[in-house]
Amino acid sequence: MTKATWNGVTIAESDKTVVVEGNHYFPPGSVRKEFLQRSSKTSRCPWKGMARYYSLVVDGKTNEDAAWYYPEPSTAAANIKDYVAFWNGVDVR
Repeated sequence: MTKATWNGVTIAESDKTVVVEGNHYFPPGSVRKEFLQRSSKTSRCPWKGMARYYSLVVDGKTNEDAAWYYPEPSTAAANIKDYVAFWNGVDVR
């Protein structure tokens, strides 16, 4: 079971993550959406496409742009459509 935690709270947990470039992408249903806040940040990966971001909000603390996902990935990355990955201090193990 892979778990993503930040600020003492489990944000996502799944035994069906997909690992791409060393990052665990969590299925959408395994992510606790009450801790996600949409961000205006985007970035582009040459082979995955346009990523959109979430900030995490836990117990009054915010971790800006700490999660990302691909709502419309390229064909090569279709298997991670809407899956969520984490960084910026989020512990994934």
